[in-house]
Parts: sequence; structure tokens; C-alpha cells
Amino acid sequence: MKESIEGIERFVSPGKGRGLRVTKPFKVGELLFASLPYTYVLTASERGSNCEFCFTRKEGLAKCGKCKKALYCNVKCQKGDWAMHKLECGAMIAYGENWCPSESIRLVARIIAKQKAQKERSTSEKLLLIGELESHIDDIDNEKREMNEGDIASLHQFYSKNLDFPSKTALLTLFSQVNCNGFTVEDEELSKMGSAVYPDVALVNHSCCPNVIVTYKGNVAEVRAVKDMTPGEEVFTSYIDLLYPTADRNERLRDTYYFTCDCKECKTKSKDKLKLKVRKRNKPPGPEEISSMMRYARNTIKEFRSAKQIAEKYQKTPGELMEMCQLSLDKMGEVFEDSNVYMLHMMYQAMGVCLYMGDWDEAIRYGEKVLKPYSILYPPYSMNVASMYLKLGRLYLGLERKLSGIDALKKAMAIMEVAHGKDHQYLIELRKEIEMQK
Repeated sequence: MKESIEGIERFVSPGKGRGLRVTKPFKVGELLFASLPYTYVLTASERGSNCEFCFTRKEGLAKCGKCKKALYCNVKCQKGDWAMHKLECGAMIAYGENWCPSESIRLVARIIAKQKAQKERSTSEKLLLIGELESHIDDIDNEKREMNEGDIASLHQFYSKNLDFPSKTALLTLFSQVNCNGFTVEDEELSKMGSAVYPDVALVNHSCCPNVIVTYKGNVAEVRAVKDMTPGEEVFTSYIDLLYPTADRNERLRDTYYFTCDCKECKTKSKDKLKLKVRKRNKPPGPEEISSMMRYARNTIKEFRSAKQIAEKYQKTPGELMEMCQLSLDKMGEVFEDSNVYMLHMMYQAMGVCLYMGDWDEAIRYGEKVLKPYSILYPPYSMNVASMYLKLGRLYLGLERKLSGIDALKKAMAIMEVAHGKDHQYLIELRKEIEMQK
């Protein structure tokens, strides 16, 4: 039986298909709704610090007695996770270090198992069934189809002992659904904790001028207002990082979600000039020089994802990674201002490399350069801004710069009280962190 969510209704959004709208007013920071995941997985690198079942971050987690890999808060969490963990436990033992299915593969395996075991509508499907998720199967190109077929082969390799698989056509659709509708579960510093599928939250359409934000309490998704909302107003979140200019944002949306955004910001491009600010010099750079540098910057961004990934891909030492960042910054800095988003992207990566190297002073230097432009270019109550305040605040405190640390943490808290709600565990821990400094 189809359920409902108080204050929210599903409707046909003009030009967008299915969507959600509010049927009552919501104030900034107010919770529209929360949703349990239909299925989810903890990122493998987070094992040891987070519970596999509830994603709680704590010390003293207990290992699964069989595989010794999955960790849990207690017996209750372990039992709660067994229906899904048993799909992987034996294979993790058998394959050892060679057990390496992607998170998409793990999610698909769990969806297949859950669909077989559970015939009734789940609590995460109040407004949309898992099978109704948009797949865009007819829109995917040959490259993505080949990737999906590779994932199907890996699914059979790692899960054949525990699952009966549907047809290849059904599997291709399921992988496309997961790739289009999967959510990255992040902590307060935007570090990835896992991946999940939330059918009801997937109904929220995209806008580069969002009126809600999706954050997480453990593995539960919470949708909160970042603007005052009136009855009849459609609910919009952002599917992508909003730092970048209109052309870049829409390229990402077309590549991943198969649509072009027509929100007010995409129509007016009001922030593009600021985001693409060019350095003032005696002989201003011409259009061809600017275009050439933008191509270089975009290619560099595709290469630089994270310090750890770069290190693994290029087999670079931390010092060599830092040199790569600095060379890119020097080259782009000949044309772009420091507040240009491509410069900001590379400074953020450089900050990550400094943290990777344990160079806190340099990390702070890059972070401080990034923070002010972030505060201007991102929309209000952005977790990108809050996470930067958090990182800087904790770095300041680590270097005994107490006043700067407290100030940065308080600014992070002001954003997080809206994005996460005042009673979230992150806020409770943050208040304690600040109180300990007084």
C-alpha cells in the first residue's frame, strides 16, 4: 500500500517529469522528511572507524567472527546486517585481498537479495518503488554500456554462490538505475562514508539554486530546507558541486543524469564572470589564451581527484604530488585570479596533499585562500563552506591557535545547525569540542 509523507506530495513537474512539492510552509533549517536507505554499503576504507550496519563512528567496534573485516557497534547491529553481509562474508574470506567489487556492484547485489526476500513496500519507498527509479537505459552510450557489462561480470564472479540473477537486460537496467540514483553518504567534513539508494529522496529534482540540502544521520538521509518554502513550491536539491561555471555544471549533469538544467542561475549565468575571473595585467589575456587555459584547467581537474587516488595512479611520493599541484597553480595563475574556480579546485587539492603529508601550516595557507571565495560562490548553508571551516578550525586548534580555531568551528556550527539540525550528533560533538577549548 502506497504511503505518504506529511507536508510533501509527489507530482508531475513541468519539463522535469516526477518531482516533489511541499503542501505546507517550511522554514530554513526545518526537516522536510527523513528516509531510511532501501540498501546501502559502507565504503571499505571506513571499516575500522564506522559500524557496517548503522554507520556510527566510534572506537571499540567488534569484528565479524567469520571474515574479520566487517565491524559493528554490538550484537544487535551485527544481526541487523547479517541478511546483507552474508552475501559477502564468505567471498571476502575466499578472495582475500582480491575481493574488490565496486560499490555499485555491492548495491546491485543487495537490491537483488532484498527484492527476493521482501515482497511488501519498504519504508524507503513511501512515494516511489525501487523498480520505478529512472534508468536512462536508452540514453547510455557504448562506453557506459561496456562498463555496466563489466560490472555484471564482476557481480557474477563475487556473488554467484549467494544470488540468483535476473536476465542481463534486467541487470543492465538495475546498474543504470543505481548509477543515476545512488547517493554518496558523507560525514560533516564531506568525507565519503558509503553509498546508498533512497527511492523517495531520488524524486527530488535538481536545481543550481536549491531550496533543500540532503545530509545524513548515520545512513539515514535527511532533507532540510535551506530557504523558506511556501505550499505548492517544488523541492529542489543540487546533484552536483555548484562551485563551477554553468557550462561545466551542465556538462556534468548531461554526462551523469542526462539532462540540462534550466534554473535561474543557468539561464542568467550571473556568477560565471566571478567564477572565471581573469588576472589583471598590463596586457590582458586574449580570448584564445583564456580558452586554452580553461581547457588545460578542465583536463587537470579530471586528473586530480584526491591525493590518495593520484598517489596510487601515478605512484608519486607526497612531495611529488605537491610539486604537481604547484606547477598547475603556477601555470593557471598566469591567466587566472586566485579566486577563479579552477585555481580554487587546485588549491583545495593542494590542501589535501598537505594534510596527507602532515604539513598543517601549508594546509592552513591553502585553506585560507579557498575559504573566502567559497563563501561567496557557494549558496547559503553549503556544507562545502562548513567543511572548510571545520578543517581549518581543527587545524588551528592543533597548532594551538585557539581563538582562530574556536571562531572557525562556530562558523561551521552556524551552517551545520541548518544543514544537519541542532540535535545532530555532529553538532553535539562540535559543541563539546568548542567547550573544551574554553
